[in-house]
Amino acid sequence: MREKLYRSVVELTNGRWSSFLLQHFTTSRISKKLISSYINIYGIKLDEVSEKQETFQNLHDFFIRQLREDTRLIGEGKNVYTSPVDAKIESFGDIEKNTIFYVKGKTYDLKDLLGKEEIVNQYLNGKYIVFYLSPADYHRFHSPIDAKVVRQFTLGRKSYPVNSLGLTYGNQPISKNYRQISELVTENGSRCAFIKVGAMFVNSIHITNTSDNWNKGEEVGFFSFGSTVVMLFNENSVQFLENVVQGAHIQVGQAFAHML
Repeated sequence: MREKLYRSVVELTNGRWSSFLLQHFTTSRISKKLISSYINIYGIKLDEVSEKQETFQNLHDFFIRQLREDTRLIGEGKNVYTSPVDAKIESFGDIEKNTIFYVKGKTYDLKDLLGKEEIVNQYLNGKYIVFYLSPADYHRFHSPIDAKVVRQFTLGRKSYPVNSLGLTYGNQPISKNYRQISELVTENGSRCAFIKVGAMFVNSIHITNTSDNWNKGEEVGFFSFGSTVVMLFNENSVQFLENVVQGAHIQVGQAFAHML
């Protein structure tokens, strides 16, 4: 009953007009007045932000703020994967029974998430990790490794909440939401699917680096509003580090796995 009620409410508030109104307000000059309260509510550290607060023209501009270069150090070593985002580690582990993984008690299948059989086959029996970005987090994403981008595509249309409540009661938002998928291949042949998942109301995933080669730590895009990142790794290619703990917070550039 709770799941049905939750989905009904979300469905009513996730239409074209509600999305338009949200975008219109947060990009308006009126929303600039909310920046101070937003900072206070979420405890955002202004000393990390690259610009002065007064230079932001609206709430959306502040939400997609950039950080000073010295605030995020990138883990060294070409065989080390570093976090692409500031986020909470929501879930991680092995992809079981070839294609299945779990988040908040929900079963997800690679076929639903990736949509293409030939891509699914690359990650059979591999590993996955899910990063959840709260409204307080920095919302730009960075390359997790030095790699070649071999494929990029989008799937899904609407976007539902990907916070704790959404993941618990929603209808598999990770594999149903609008999402943008980048497939990366490293120099040693390891393969990673870097999946950016849109959140409630607005399907806003923006790629800022359109080249075929990504360097670890460089910005490659940003999210408008909330979001989640899922990373998939092919079988026997990575091992998670000790800091990968469910519920732990991680920042851009922090190592979380190394190649085998």
